[in-house]
Amino acid sequence: MHDAQCPIQLVARLTGLSAHVIRIWEQRYRAVEPCRTATNRRLYSQADIERLSLLRDVTHAGHNIGQVARLTNDKLRALAAASFGLKADATRLVSVAPATDSLLDQCVAAIEALDSRALDDTLKRATTMLGAQGALRRLVAPLTEAVGNSWREGSITAAHEHFASGVIRSFLANLAKPFGGSEGAPALAVATPAGQLHELGALLVGALAADLGWQVTQLGASLPAAEIAGAARQKRARAVALSLVYPEDDARLPGELTRLRDSLPQEMALLVGGRAMPAYRDVLVRLGAILTEDLVQLGLALDRLRQPARKAKR
Repeated sequence: MHDAQCPIQLVARLTGLSAHVIRIWEQRYRAVEPCRTATNRRLYSQADIERLSLLRDVTHAGHNIGQVARLTNDKLRALAAASFGLKADATRLVSVAPATDSLLDQCVAAIEALDSRALDDTLKRATTMLGAQGALRRLVAPLTEAVGNSWREGSITAAHEHFASGVIRSFLANLAKPFGGSEGAPALAVATPAGQLHELGALLVGALAADLGWQVTQLGASLPAAEIAGAARQKRARAVALSLVYPEDDARLPGELTRLRDSLPQEMALLVGGRAMPAYRDVLVRLGAILTEDLVQLGLALDRLRQPARKAKR
């Protein structure tokens, strides 16, 4: 087999990763950089396949893809050896990850067939297998990104994207219902700012926060800064969480973000994540926002915000 002539379907079979996961790792984390044909089809080399296999091993062992995607192959081999040598539950993790890939493929097939019952049943089965946190992090988050990528690439229609969004939105709303903070739990206001039209990321954030015991108020999509700030103040929120997904080049958004931060109390944290977040990183850093690249980082940030403030030493 000559170099750089493996299509993504063959790479998926060789590595055990779904084609959707491979695309996400390439586009979001630059894990590999395949060649492209004249018709823009991806072609992978043997080196690409080896690297994807190493990344599969270390992520199956529990490591975050965002933290390992740019490591050298030698470091990935050492990390995989250390991980599997030290983790007593490594076998369980290896068995769960392929199952998650299978669930992702089943969800995508249901979306392509416009089969709402099959999609909802698969999402519910994932919750039973993985728990709420596992389903959100291991299935729903990569699924929403895969759907968005497929729509942008033209491999599914806008009708398929809207169909998937509707089913996933209903699933996330029902998932969050049994949870929610007890009396006295911190409040979180979740929204997308003006111009950000995709709401699924915000719904993911709300479902995860509710599962962690926060009192979540979903404010909706494309809200002006004044509306978000007013609702957050009314709910006496400890933090506001924003999801930035699309577009990534809105010249008006930095001003909206600045107005929002200026309208919030200084002690109210501003959490920001989503696919488009890196495009606005400079203004977000200047505003002192807490940046989260995935749901794992978001969960850690929410846990830190719940901890009592430490008194300064005298």
